[in-house]
Amino acid sequence: MVVLANPPVVDQIPLLRSPGPADYFSAVPVVDLSSPGAARAIVDACERFGFFKVVNHGVAAGTMDRAESEAVRFFAQAQADKDRAGPGYPPFGYGSKRIGLNGDMGWLEYLLLAVDHAAISDGCAVPSSAALRNALNEYIAAVRKVAMRVLEAVAEGLGIAPADALSAMVAEQGSDQVFRVNHYPPCPALQGLGCSATGFGEHTDPQLISVLRSNGTSGLQIALQDGGQWVSVPSDRDAFFVNVGDSLQVLTNGRFRSVKHRVVTNSLKSRVSFIYFAGPPLAQRIAPLPQLLGEGEQSLYKEFTWGEYKKAAYKTRLGDNRLSQFVKAS
Repeated sequence: MVVLANPPVVDQIPLLRSPGPADYFSAVPVVDLSSPGAARAIVDACERFGFFKVVNHGVAAGTMDRAESEAVRFFAQAQADKDRAGPGYPPFGYGSKRIGLNGDMGWLEYLLLAVDHAAISDGCAVPSSAALRNALNEYIAAVRKVAMRVLEAVAEGLGIAPADALSAMVAEQGSDQVFRVNHYPPCPALQGLGCSATGFGEHTDPQLISVLRSNGTSGLQIALQDGGQWVSVPSDRDAFFVNVGDSLQVLTNGRFRSVKHRVVTNSLKSRVSFIYFAGPPLAQRIAPLPQLLGEGEQSLYKEFTWGEYKKAAYKTRLGDNRLSQFVKAS
């Protein structure tokens, strides 16, 4: 956290030290999803970092470019027009600066959308623009397939049977999928001050995994599992980045750890990112998979359903350790 004697006004949004060249993390694991060794590489990355980059993922560049172009067009509208796309279907729709219901703030505006199977839910009226909705649906269908392939690779790498033990949780009718489009505008008031506005505060994702893609502007930071040092992730608009979520941490009994991450804004360039959150049905039981428990090994967590965990998560602040209330006493 950076404290300035006379800080510029950025709507009570926390300030962070601006990342420098030494903060960039050159050791981000890169997984070629078309490689025969992808499953082992994914498990290794999940164990070491809870995070990795995916290349050769099969999603057409045109699909990504159309989604980005239409999102930029949406966020370039007059504020009054965007506000009309507000959360008429809470918590979904357009929002600005306020993240959740518990006081978290960020230098961003966003669209939060419910996903039904492989497209934006019919019950979600936003976005109303056919061009944007079609572009996002094309993107969601493609990135969902990437998420399923990643989860199947996790199962293969861990030796879990059947092969769709994890991906079926997302493929099932009623799976709780969410899609978010974030726009982090430039914050020129902070230029040259050595600090940046917090775009999205530090947190872990509660779902199984999340799959992220952004434009060419960096800003994503992850906390390393060993020591918690914050490092900046070099941007790559042609790749996807995958986060391990809290639910997958529990399913692996802590073998994988959900990655803490945040976004730091840029003073001159805007950042647009797309995040697909792969969640199971609300009634899905979340507990360590028996196949991953060694002889005599006990679960580290109390059993819960995804619906129970989601409800508990909505009552917390971004930076809270949501899983702590579900950890068994040692």
